[in-house]
Amino acid sequence: MAEFNTVRVAAVQATPVILDAEATVEKAIGLVDEAADDGATFVAFPECFVSVYPSGAWAARAATWAEGCDELWARLWDSSVDVAGPHVATLAEACARRGVHLAIGVNEREDARPGSLYNSLLLIGPGGLLHRHRKLMPTMHERVFHGVGAGDDLDVTELPTVGRVAGLMCWENRMPLARWALYQGGPQIWLAPTADDSDGWIASMRHIAIESGAFVVSIPQYIPASAFPTDLPLPLPEGVDVFGRGGACIVSPTGEVVAGPVYDREAIVSADCDLRQALHAKRYFDVAGHYARADVLAPERRS
Repeated sequence: MAEFNTVRVAAVQATPVILDAEATVEKAIGLVDEAADDGATFVAFPECFVSVYPSGAWAARAATWAEGCDELWARLWDSSVDVAGPHVATLAEACARRGVHLAIGVNEREDARPGSLYNSLLLIGPGGLLHRHRKLMPTMHERVFHGVGAGDDLDVTELPTVGRVAGLMCWENRMPLARWALYQGGPQIWLAPTADDSDGWIASMRHIAIESGAFVVSIPQYIPASAFPTDLPLPLPEGVDVFGRGGACIVSPTGEVVAGPVYDREAIVSADCDLRQALHAKRYFDVAGHYARADVLAPERRS
């Protein structure tokens, strides 16, 4: 029997301790505490929060094989996360202590072998890791850093006291078939960790909220130039003070922005999400139900 809780969701727009996984996890735990003190039971962090997203705004030179590229990749690997390792365990302990669940973007390295990195979204609860999704398609220069996700993890996860949660990272949200794969599981909360701080991104979030009939939680990054270590292997572009403005927001199933967006600073954006609103939205438009028309639109029908 489906339950329709009212869930206080917190979107954490914060800056990682760049290239320092331990310090970033410690910072994340402090932010979980802050969000929980405000009543949040589900806390979401940005893409590759542990411990930096290699944005084209500052890391595009890595695609040219300029001097320092190998060192940057190696340091990114050193500051990445093993899903069976201590960083996830530490975050799970924080969830247990505060009675919350969290979503966090990480640079993930494989537990079984030293090798590729992946841009991954983790769902963590008091008992540990609940779900991992690897980004399907790294965009342009991201392919220098991240492998391609297999696509076998496009699932909706039922989180106790939270609801049915799913999501895609950054421009995966522009992929209609990836969205459709998740819509079929009936998500009530849709996660969109991202590095996109454009006005167009907010428009996409409003569209996805209406299309999915879910609350959409958009969690961009705030990345000031001052946050980078002085020994960064690649020089930062000159004359740039901020490499990611943020824009965290929460959108209701009707497409209304109910919290945020917030720009140009660290912030926690929160909203009380009544999951019954997601049910009501599907009375009018259920993308995987009465409005799906797979009998007409399925690929085999169109060939």
